[in-house]
Amino acid sequence: MSYKETFNPALYLVTDRELVRNRSLEWLVEQAVKGGVTIVQLREKDLTTKDFVTEAYNIKQIVDRYQVPLVINDRLDVALAVNADGLHIGQSDMPYEKARQILGENAIIGLSVENFEQAEAANKYDLDYIAASPVFTTPTKSELTGELGIEGVQKISSLSRHPVIGIGSLKAHNAASVIQAGAQGVAVVSGICSAEDPEEAARELRREVDNANKQ
Repeated sequence: MSYKETFNPALYLVTDRELVRNRSLEWLVEQAVKGGVTIVQLREKDLTTKDFVTEAYNIKQIVDRYQVPLVINDRLDVALAVNADGLHIGQSDMPYEKARQILGENAIIGLSVENFEQAEAANKYDLDYIAASPVFTTPTKSELTGELGIEGVQKISSLSRHPVIGIGSLKAHNAASVIQAGAQGVAVVSGICSAEDPEEAARELRREVDNANKQ
C-alpha cells in the first residue's frame, strides 16, 4: 500500500544506531512507533550495503504492522531493495527529479533544506515535505554551522509550499514552539533514540505536537 496520501509528518523518527546504547534498533523503532511516531527514517552511514538492506527489511516488517511509513536516508538502492515507502535526500544527494523518476509517484520523498534559498528552490519540486535543519545546533548534525532558530522555521514555513518538518535538538520542551512557528511536524533523533523509555518519550513528544497543532 502507499502512504503518500495519508502520511502524517507530526512525529518523525530519524534513527542513529550510535545513540541506542545496548539495545537493538528494531526494538527501539517498535517502541517509538507504539508511542506515536508517525514516520521513520532509517539513516545509516557506516553499514555495508548488505547489512543496511537486511536491517531495512527487518524494520520495514515492524513498521508495516503499525501502518507507519519507512523512508531511507540517501540510499535509493536500499529503498528499492526493501520496497521502502520513500527516500530522504540531502542537498548533495541524488537529484530530486531522478529519485522521483525511479521511485514513482507513490513514493514519499523529502528534502533537507538548511537556508531560505534552498527552501524557495524546493518549491519547484513535487516533494512530500522538506526538513528544515537545524532548528537548534545539534551534535548529530555536526557538519552544519549555525541554526535556524524558531524565527528561521517561521520564515521557511511561510516560503515553502510543502509541509515543513523541523529537526535539530528537538525535545518535548521545545517541540510545540516549532509547530507554532508553522511546521507540520518535528523530527527527533537523540530525544527518542537515547531515551530511557523510547515509547514514553515518543508519547510525550506526540502529545506536545498534537496539542500545538490544535491551537
